[in-house]
Amino acid sequence: MSYTVNCSILLTDLPLLERPAAARAAGFDAVEFWWPFGASVPADREVDAFVDAIRDAGVQLTGLNFNAGDMPGGDRGLVSWIGREAEFTENVAVVAAIGERTGCRAFNALYGNRQPEHAPEAQDALAVRNLVAAAEGVAGIGGTVLLEPVSGAPAYPLKTAQDALDVIATVRAAGPDNVRLLADLYHLAVNGDDVDAVIEAHAAEFGHLQIADAPGRNEPGTGELPLQRWTARSRELGYPGPVGLEYKASQKDPFAWLSAVASA
Repeated sequence: MSYTVNCSILLTDLPLLERPAAARAAGFDAVEFWWPFGASVPADREVDAFVDAIRDAGVQLTGLNFNAGDMPGGDRGLVSWIGREAEFTENVAVVAAIGERTGCRAFNALYGNRQPEHAPEAQDALAVRNLVAAAEGVAGIGGTVLLEPVSGAPAYPLKTAQDALDVIATVRAAGPDNVRLLADLYHLAVNGDDVDAVIEAHAAEFGHLQIADAPGRNEPGTGELPLQRWTARSRELGYPGPVGLEYKASQKDPFAWLSAVASA
């Protein structure tokens, strides 16, 4: 199994720019990140430092989020956020430039929470326009925009795989076909989706796959989810990409569980 380490949620005892090297030292050759900057358009020196950290570590950047706003404060994306349209558009250009420099080709666009002051239909219409713009913005480098159902955020409207797939179908009807489902098996399971059915129907079309166990969102083996069976079945059905390790470590060695998997 090929894994990529999400360095925004793992190895957090280290400064962010030291995490790619730590992932490499732990035996991984690929990493992914949420948006690693405080602004949609960071200073050139910040982008250079981020790109250099990945290159110097000798790892491949396999995934990068668009700016999702203040994640610790509860934000979950700018895609449907009325009033921040220009900021999202500017962010698309930065994301594409980082992708071109690093070879990253998968970019996660968190949809955004519902805004009670705006009609859901207005937010959804904006989301489609923004996703079309994002898809067109990364198409020139062969990039794919990912759309993800999320748990733990009541105001986030995409809870199930079908919720995201419905939006993806609308975006594709508007032109771009480089938009795919990000299947985070933890989020889907916690939200009560039928994960087995999602895998059977859509694994070959997944744009990316991520795992964490539940309850707790910790490493595989700490909860009750059949993550190894799910990931193996996704592979059997045609998912070709890496499996993103996007969990909160509950042990000193966040990757100790891999030894047990290898010996099983």
